[in-house]
Amino acid sequence: MPKPNRLRLRTWATPVTIGAFILMSVTGILMIFDWEHGLVTVTHQWFSWIFVVGVCAHIAINVRSFKNHLSSGWGRASMVAFVLVLGASFFSWGLITGPQLKDTIEQSLVDAPISALAGVAHVSPEDLINKFKAGGINATGEKSIRELSEEFGVSENRLLAIVFLPE
Repeated sequence: MPKPNRLRLRTWATPVTIGAFILMSVTGILMIFDWEHGLVTVTHQWFSWIFVVGVCAHIAINVRSFKNHLSSGWGRASMVAFVLVLGASFFSWGLITGPQLKDTIEQSLVDAPISALAGVAHVSPEDLINKFKAGGINATGEKSIRELSEEFGVSENRLLAIVFLPE
């Protein structure tokens, strides 16, 4: 008779692993093709934790099979290959990618005065200030998104959306 804890683990580990794999695969492919509408990227990032939990549980209940796979030459070679790819992924290899630039660009936008953001968004400072006022934010051309966020208790992303997203 199986142990009760192993039985409970077995009932959810494989379905969670399969479901999370499908979710991670589809959202990952969409991200590769820059189709990141809605919450695709956020879902991919946060649900990866569920995938990790499912895989760890799946390995725990199938540890003997896992060890058997690793005892074969192909099993060891595949694990070494993926560990090497993981290690290589920590370096940029001279490439400059969007994710590398994202935080720096976002912080520059957050710290820039509203008058400068207006130019970047191709609107007049007065029009941008009026957009903020319509949203209940009393902005001036000298204040930054960071300052407005702190003053009005609104997230920086919400304020950047007022600047850059269509109404």
